[in-house]
Amino acid sequence: MSLWNDSTTGLVTLPDGRRIRGRGLREGLPANDELPEFGLYLTARRHQEEMWESSWISWPDFRLPRSPGAAIAALTDAYERSASSRVEIACDGGTGRTGVAIALLARLAGVSGEDAVRWARANYRQRAIETPWQRRFVARFDFEP
Repeated sequence: MSLWNDSTTGLVTLPDGRRIRGRGLREGLPANDELPEFGLYLTARRHQEEMWESSWISWPDFRLPRSPGAAIAALTDAYERSASSRVEIACDGGTGRTGVAIALLARLAGVSGEDAVRWARANYRQRAIETPWQRRFVARFDFEP
């Protein structure tokens, strides 16, 4: 297994040094980029199977995941995998849901709930996390059981 190259499109380095790729599915795979070893897809309808291992979270556009607990479990798994594998997170456009996921991964890497949205916007996409309820979800979700 190998990690992402520095030139990978959509690459985000979390505060603890783990790296993941965020992208929009509508854009297709970025040209000349490496394929992921694992993908986590955040879409309203079941995501198509990929050539690589993947998981799906039922998550309507501009909303929150239908099962927040299952979403956090899947994000925690993606976070753990990112220590030794190329992991990507993607939704249709790559901004709202993917931004929420990246902000939550940043929280797992040590960013506070109150700073996670700002962190994701500074390190992923400026418009990441599109709705007030998405911002509240990032800030308030309790990772403790």
